[in-house]
Amino acid sequence: MGPAPAPGPGEKVLVSACLMGIHCRYNGEHCLDSRVQKTLKGRTPIPVCPEQLGGLPTPRSPARLKGGDGAAVLGGGARVVDDSGRDVTQNFIRGAEEAARVAGLFAAKSAILKSRSPSCGLSCEVRGEGFGPGPGVTAALFLQLGFDIFELGGDH
Repeated sequence: MGPAPAPGPGEKVLVSACLMGIHCRYNGEHCLDSRVQKTLKGRTPIPVCPEQLGGLPTPRSPARLKGGDGAAVLGGGARVVDDSGRDVTQNFIRGAEEAARVAGLFAAKSAILKSRSPSCGLSCEVRGEGFGPGPGVTAALFLQLGFDIFELGGDH
């Protein structure tokens, strides 16, 4: 599973807020990616941070998937645990659902998401297993809903 083609002209597109320079990452930083503006040319961006939408603060302890990818989390077979050992699975699920709700409000069916994220990545780190091919929680939900996903920010 690789990144989908860039969204078409005139579309409303959900974008991981951190890629647009919004300080919402776990460490309170952003990961502005200049390619986002090029990809969005002629499109309407809708910035979202699923982790914040799920009720997590910024900054927050980094989190990783445990026992499977984001699809397994949505199906109840895996969890999301932060580095302090706190289970934040419900926050990640709520954030994914809220991001999907925002997409529905704007009739967006494509997204530009932050790679290597337990929320947004098409591949993400599973605790103890390194980075794998499975999606993060929000990316998994978006894939289930038929979204076209383009990911950026792999080097940040």
